[in-house]
Amino acid sequence: MSFSDPIADMLTRIRNALAHRAKSVDVLNSRVCRGIAAVLRDEGYIASFETVEDARQGLIRIKLKYGPRGEPALHTLVRRSKPGCRVYAGVEELPRPLQGLGIFVVSTSRGVMSDRKCRTERVGGELLCTIE
Repeated sequence: MSFSDPIADMLTRIRNALAHRAKSVDVLNSRVCRGIAAVLRDEGYIASFETVEDARQGLIRIKLKYGPRGEPALHTLVRRSKPGCRVYAGVEELPRPLQGLGIFVVSTSRGVMSDRKCRTERVGGELLCTIE
């Protein structure tokens, strides 16, 4: 089965797993999806992730994170740049979701990173998704 947008597929799988209070979720393995998972781990939205080998391209197993009362650490996952309409922003135009409480995941020439790290390294790029 071929997907035209593996990033949207990853975000949808995470949203569905959070709705069902799953402990982990498997998503398709790609360099961009691994970068997004690393940003989510570094920012504290997921517990951890690991790559699992299979007969095809492999999977990324993401361990989801919940609060002490069972509330998910992730509330909103929204895809911004889509295959039909790419969205780019320079370092000066990077938005601040929830006035700094959320993050944008940005694909830059230096790899996938959060908007906070983009501001410190003074680099812009494609706005992949919003995490709140």
